[in-house]
Amino acid sequence: MHPVCSTIRWNDIWDVMNGAFASSSLRAAFSHCVQQVRNYDYHHYLCLLELPPEMRKAAFALRAFNVETSRAMDVATDPRIGLMRLVWWQEAIDKIYASKKIEHPIAQALSSVISENKISKLWLKRSVEARINDARREDTDIPGTIDELEKYAEDTASTLLYMTLQAGGIRSTAADHAASHIGKAGGLLLLLKSLPYHATRNRHFSYIPVKVAENHGLLAKQGGHIEIRLDSRESLCDAVFEMASVANAHLQKARDLARTVPREALPVLLQAVPAQVLLDSLRKVQFDVFDSRLQRGVLGVPHLWFQLRLKWSSWRGKY
Repeated sequence: MHPVCSTIRWNDIWDVMNGAFASSSLRAAFSHCVQQVRNYDYHHYLCLLELPPEMRKAAFALRAFNVETSRAMDVATDPRIGLMRLVWWQEAIDKIYASKKIEHPIAQALSSVISENKISKLWLKRSVEARINDARREDTDIPGTIDELEKYAEDTASTLLYMTLQAGGIRSTAADHAASHIGKAGGLLLLLKSLPYHATRNRHFSYIPVKVAENHGLLAKQGGHIEIRLDSRESLCDAVFEMASVANAHLQKARDLARTVPREALPVLLQAVPAQVLLDSLRKVQFDVFDSRLQRGVLGVPHLWFQLRLKWSSWRGKY
């Protein structure tokens, strides 16, 4: 258990959510969603606690769905099994919107949320389809440009923000644009943080685009295929810096929209805070993704410090 998670905050969630359940099984389904987000996406778990109570149920169900699909390939002993799991979720979305019952806690929670809110099926489908397309990539199938990774980040990260705004009844073009930039920034930065992990799974740094790798002398051709080389740690850091700079630009664009974003959307957009924290942590280690300090605490900073920064931003109405 994270030392700074108080029982009071946990009770705050259930004081609001318990009365909304028609059955104990639905209560258990939402409890499962909260636990999954807390266990596997802790920084976003803390962000969701800052949402208005009436928005948390939908937000936790959507974020748990993301946890489930993002981990599908990682927890599978065989990539084919992971892909089958993602396809199962693709079909489950169709069943949910057809009001068919599915015996899975996250699917049950999603079904409940979708029945109560106008959440776009398009965004849910786009999210899982992006995961499926990524899972089907060969290790040597490297993105050509950073634009491709930005598209992946929008499809998997920005869509969650779009749907959370929808569930909260927030209709704002400015908020959607800010959410797009925040999702792209956060998605890109998390891909950078995960580079060492993917290297251990023989993905050959497939999340560094060909153009970026070429700019920094990391590209090698072997047997008709291209690969990312790790001959120079300095060159890798330079490549990471180039990609992180794109993420930083997205965060700046999101903040430039702050004056036109309705106040009720600000808690949803607080997810810019973990993106900024991770960017700052990368700066501190000179963009060396292999530096072990990135794995400490929450995105490289102490738990308490992260929570205080999140609280401070929330209190000021900033993201």
